[in-house]
Amino acid sequence: MLVLEGVSRRFGTKLAVDAISLEFGGGGFVGVIGRSGAGKSTLLRMINRLVEPSAGRILHEGVDVTALKGAELRAWRARCAMIFQQFNLVGRLDVLTNVLMGRLNKVSTARAVLKLWSDDDKALALAALEQFGIANIAAQRAESLSGGQQQRVAIARALVQEPDLILADEPVASLDPRNTRVVMDALRRVNKHFGISVVCNLHSLDLAREYCDRLVGIAHGRLVFDDVPAALTDSIARELYGLEADDVIEAPAAAPLPAGVAVAAA
Repeated sequence: MLVLEGVSRRFGTKLAVDAISLEFGGGGFVGVIGRSGAGKSTLLRMINRLVEPSAGRILHEGVDVTALKGAELRAWRARCAMIFQQFNLVGRLDVLTNVLMGRLNKVSTARAVLKLWSDDDKALALAALEQFGIANIAAQRAESLSGGQQQRVAIARALVQEPDLILADEPVASLDPRNTRVVMDALRRVNKHFGISVVCNLHSLDLAREYCDRLVGIAHGRLVFDDVPAALTDSIARELYGLEADDVIEAPAAAPLPAGVAVAAA
């Protein structure tokens, strides 16, 4: 159980997140929705401790995450994997090595620097790539891949951390409709097949309603909605998105993959 108790974050005079309290049980796929600048990314980064809360506490299984330091904080970040919009891969390294970076918390610094990965670690990384249809590109440099492929590599890297929770911060914002579907399907597979909780920031209501089993809506840093997707009415959407609401509500869903198109071809 992950619990946020009155969590806030202030940047100078701006209150980016305003006293949000939430509970996340295990195994869910939660979408965090709202317009750009609502505080969604700041909220996820506080959970991972990339941003420090100005007030409030974050608890995981009774442990105060906001008080963790040193090795305990590094261990938390391994259990709470983060996926970013811009992939955060090392372009000059091959795909397999990028995925193995998710094992850094499991090996010594010397072994990681010298790339002395065990056979078990390599097998785990290859198995993760296979889950998302990209084991065949394990030897390619990350910088040579398409955006959809790079994001699937990032998800595989998160998976080999063996996390309890994956935080995905606008993971499809820079992708075309086809690769958006591929990446969202990959996240859903992580959630349903492996039972790993996913909290995902999304701008598209179509995607949020289709992939998530719970939606958390944030406007101006405040929690304004927390319920199942079916309970999100157009009036609530307008409260969340303001002038953007009509475009967000009416935006067509991304087209599904054509029959017979292999996922690995993205």
